[in-house]
Amino acid sequence: MRWVRYVSEGRGPRLGVLEGGVVNGLAAGTDLVGLLGDDGERLREAGQRALRDPVERMPVEEVRLLAPIAKPPAIRDCLCFLDHLRGCQRAFGAGEELAPVWHEIPAFYFANPASVVGPYDDVAVPPGCRWFDLELEVGAVIGRAGRDLHPERAEEHIVGYTLLCDWSARDLQWHERALGIGQAKGKDSATTLGPMLVTVDELEPLRRDGRLAMELRATVNGEELTKGRLDQMDWTFGDVLAYASRGTELAPGDVFGSGTVPGGCLLEHVDTASPADFTRWLRPGDVVSLSGEGLGETRQRVVPGSPVHPLRSGF
Repeated sequence: MRWVRYVSEGRGPRLGVLEGGVVNGLAAGTDLVGLLGDDGERLREAGQRALRDPVERMPVEEVRLLAPIAKPPAIRDCLCFLDHLRGCQRAFGAGEELAPVWHEIPAFYFANPASVVGPYDDVAVPPGCRWFDLELEVGAVIGRAGRDLHPERAEEHIVGYTLLCDWSARDLQWHERALGIGQAKGKDSATTLGPMLVTVDELEPLRRDGRLAMELRATVNGEELTKGRLDQMDWTFGDVLAYASRGTELAPGDVFGSGTVPGGCLLEHVDTASPADFTRWLRPGDVVSLSGEGLGETRQRVVPGSPVHPLRSGF
């Protein structure tokens, strides 16, 4: 099923199932995360109820789709495409050779659940940012809790997938690297989820050799930035879920980003001696769109952000 969260005719958010261009709504207050946690039976029953006896039926063109999960319990953004890392290192003048640890463990960091925005929401440039960037990713959503998962069975805990854009303030990220403690304000402003959560069974026709071979694409102002396929990941979602669940529990509704499809961010396209001289960083008025086979399409406009209130250091 294709689960959406939407608003219509001035009414508050409602959960529904998208089928045949029509949104079939459930009762107000129904929460997607609240339907997770078992073997999927509650979610299936709710979906069947929505299709059989919806509270309302609305053409998708007459509603505004929001992020399918407003505030996930946790967001872990991973780096499963190592060519993306090579491209980023090259842009920052660090060469393309990767340290051995990148081949030993799947990297991830915790993103900000309060930063989630919808697939058609405007996105503000972070305060103080001059090198604003997008990242083309897919998010896997946990449907059933688990810990100490086995890599070969961990994906059984995924209920579905959604497009994900990890918006990045590259100059802030670069400045923070010297701290040596991971991502902070460079990755804190916005994370797009949507336009829908597509359940695993819906995407099975795209599976090849055990992996989802969906095509993914990103454009800026209608010009293609990159396209690729999800099955080109160096680390699988099974690998990441197994590693992340060691000694801790993954919760229903947790989101795991795939990491950026190679070429799916502006940083990888820097063609100047210094990123500061690159002229294609996102600016207010730019329109960013992500699309994924079976997952739909996002379309978001970049808008001006808030001014910076300087710290005592002047930064």
